[in-house]
Amino acid sequence: MSATYFLVDTLFNLYLMVVILRLWLQFVRADFYNPFSQFVVKATQPIIGPLRRIIPSLGKFDTATFVLALIIACAKVAVISLFFSNSAFNPVAVLILGAMTLLKEFLSLVFWMLILRAILSWVSQGSNPFEYVLSQLTEPMLAPIRKIIPPMGGLDLSVLIAILALQFIQLLLTDFLGPF
Repeated sequence: MSATYFLVDTLFNLYLMVVILRLWLQFVRADFYNPFSQFVVKATQPIIGPLRRIIPSLGKFDTATFVLALIIACAKVAVISLFFSNSAFNPVAVLILGAMTLLKEFLSLVFWMLILRAILSWVSQGSNPFEYVLSQLTEPMLAPIRKIIPPMGGLDLSVLIAILALQFIQLLLTDFLGPF
């Protein structure tokens, strides 16, 4: 049973992260001709394309992509609760837990993007398309930190500070909301 739970959880999380990436790429206005961005767009377009005809965007915010991410998170919670829990199905609880799952996955995705950016900064021989997109995604978070604490002697601590702040936020949310 735990192997099935792992598989269901992982499949939902992977697709949810791809949808969150699309929303994040649109928010920071990343280069959509980048190969990594093209993968994200092609993986989500079959569902988001028709959904955009029904749900219009609100200014810069792509409402259809956000709704799809929330639907996937709620579907994950519903499937896991129906198959792996003995509790009764509660749509309101599924919606709330779905929103919390979406927030948790976004924070997890930001964490891993920051880790990847730090590792690539140590080993990268030059610029590659993935590194360029990582820079576009994470730079809006790191630039304000660099204004307060500039790089010292070639050592940029902004990624470390962002990761610590992110971990603090995740622990704070866990304290308030519980591990759900």
